[in-house]
Amino acid sequence: MPRIHLLLICLVTLNLSAQNNTIGINEKLTYTASYNMSGILTDIAQVTMETSPVKTSKATLLRLKCTATTYSKWDNFFKIRDLYESYVNPKTLTPYLYNRDINEGTYYKNMKYTFSHKTKTVKSVQKKKKNQVENKSVSISSGTKDIVSTLYYIRLFDFANMSVGSSKTLPIIFDRKEVRGKITYLGKETISTAIGRKECYKLAIGSSESDVLQGKNNLLWITADENKIPVYGKFKIPVGNGELKIKSASGLKN
Repeated sequence: MPRIHLLLICLVTLNLSAQNNTIGINEKLTYTASYNMSGILTDIAQVTMETSPVKTSKATLLRLKCTATTYSKWDNFFKIRDLYESYVNPKTLTPYLYNRDINEGTYYKNMKYTFSHKTKTVKSVQKKKKNQVENKSVSISSGTKDIVSTLYYIRLFDFANMSVGSSKTLPIIFDRKEVRGKITYLGKETISTAIGRKECYKLAIGSSESDVLQGKNNLLWITADENKIPVYGKFKIPVGNGELKIKSASGLKN
C-alpha cells in the first residue's frame, strides 16, 4: 500500500490580493478516500478538514487542520494516522506556522515550518524516529504557502471570471523545497454527491514534481457557490490512482 498524503488533493491558484469571504471559522468537511486495489476502487480511509480560531497574545489566527485515518478494518494491513495543520491569517490565509505529522505503517515523519514572509524564508524542524532532529532554513518566493493553506486558498479564487482552459500557478513549500503547482479551469459540471446534486467548477491539477501528481487525470470539483467546497476528486500517482468523495459538510460560512 503506498503512502497516502493529503497532497494528492492539493490544488493551487494565483490571486494574491484575495480576501477570505468563503471559509468559516468552524467549518468541518468529511470525505471518504478510495484507492484502486487490484482493479477495484476500495474505501480505505476518512479525510477530515476542519477550521477553528486560535487566539495568541497578538492576534487571532485560523487553524486549518487536515487528518487522514484508515478505517479500522484496514489498520492491520496498513495503518494511517496523518495530521497536517496550518495557522494562518483568517482574512488572507497567509501561513505563519505549519505542522505535518505522518504515521503510515512503519513510515514516520514530523515537519514544522515557521514562516518569515518579510525575509522570504522558512525555518524548518524535522523530527525523525530515534529522537533525531534536523534544523534547516529554506528560501521561498513571495506568496509561497504550505500545502494546507494552499488547499484552502484555492477556494478564494474567482473562478466565475476565469475563462475555460486558463491556468494559474502558485509556489508551495513541501519537504523543504519549493514546487510549482498548476491549476487549469475546465468549466462547470453538475454532479451528484452525498450532500446533494451540486453545480461545480471542474479543475485539473498538476505539479512541477513528477513524483507527486502525474498525467492529466488529476481532477477536482468544487461547488460553484459562495462556499466553494471540494466535493469530489480523482488523482493519479506513481503507484496507482484513487478518489475522494465528500460525506458531510457543516459550519459553512455562507
